[in-house]
Amino acid sequence: MLSREERNPLSQWWWTVDRPLLGAIIALMLSGVILSLAASPPVATRIGLDAFHFFNHHVFFLLPSFIVLIGVSFMSPRQIRRSALIVFAISIALIVVTLLIGPEVKGSRRWITLLGVNIQASEAAKPAFVVIAAWLFAESTKRPEMPATSMALVLLLTLVALLVMEPDFGQTMLILMVWGSLFFIAGMRMIWVLGLAGAAGAGLFGAYLLVPHVAGRIQRFMNPASGDTFQVDTAMEAFSNGGWLGLGPGEGIAKRNLPDSHTDFVFAVAAEEFGIVLCLALLALFAFVVIRALSRAYRNEDMFSRFAASGLAILFGVQAAINMSVNLQLIPAKGMTLPFISYGGSSMVSLAYGVGMMLALTRLRPQSEIQSPVGEPGAARGFA
Repeated sequence: MLSREERNPLSQWWWTVDRPLLGAIIALMLSGVILSLAASPPVATRIGLDAFHFFNHHVFFLLPSFIVLIGVSFMSPRQIRRSALIVFAISIALIVVTLLIGPEVKGSRRWITLLGVNIQASEAAKPAFVVIAAWLFAESTKRPEMPATSMALVLLLTLVALLVMEPDFGQTMLILMVWGSLFFIAGMRMIWVLGLAGAAGAGLFGAYLLVPHVAGRIQRFMNPASGDTFQVDTAMEAFSNGGWLGLGPGEGIAKRNLPDSHTDFVFAVAAEEFGIVLCLALLALFAFVVIRALSRAYRNEDMFSRFAASGLAILFGVQAAINMSVNLQLIPAKGMTLPFISYGGSSMVSLAYGVGMMLALTRLRPQSEIQSPVGEPGAARGFA
């Protein structure tokens, strides 16, 4: 047991970190291990790999992800800002390299292989971008003369342009929603709300007109008879087959036919084998993480910590909501992983990085670690 009287870094971390929030995240990670074991063997067997290929890789990436999560949660707000700047710069460079030399898969260039590991740089860019945007919005509230909002808009347009070039419209929509939420939290005026809503609507309409891939998905969602809806139909059958308590571990039928049962549609596999009860439990865990982080952020007096923790919580929650909504056929299909549940090394490590920053920013901290307001002693030292 760690005593409150001890003054080592581990003891200070343990008594200041939000332990219920940490426990919910660990529960999601363990759930991901179980559901990966349930969903991935049929997919691996179908494409000629060892039955436990994806499960082994999931567990392999789980350990470094947990180390990243815990390590980042020790950081101070200043260290978080600096790490986000570095990660974002590296991610942008890797996205550009991916667009130039990355292999084209299903009409998109999203992956690049480094040292034998497939990396999706856009995954790491998301939490880093949220932190940088939160920092700029926090600066704009303290120094109105600083063009922080314009700088945040430039960063947004840069990242969105690169994602559209891949193309990855699912990640683009996610980034826009989180950035808009941060802008709203920072106190934007109503004219900006109308302008951003109009720009988002125009962008979606333009994608529908100019990108056949996007148009096809929207048309299939609006009129299932207009195209192939095999995956979403099979996912809905899985929910129907599972009922409240499920068919039992390993007894699922849908996973034998779903090409993405271990990634985009792992939630449907959970419903079929473990029932709606487990799905509601997972939903409760995701909701707890988001609400708990937002409530802790709201009580934080430091504007940067408040905005960054809120943005990271929204990023986590919206990504989970998009995946579950696709499984339930509530929105058009998108390639979005379910946090810590779906298979994906880049996704898991980047999620761990984002959640680690969220844990760090919601810790109880002495005043000396919090950025001083502008005009007070120590203000200059508080900036990244």
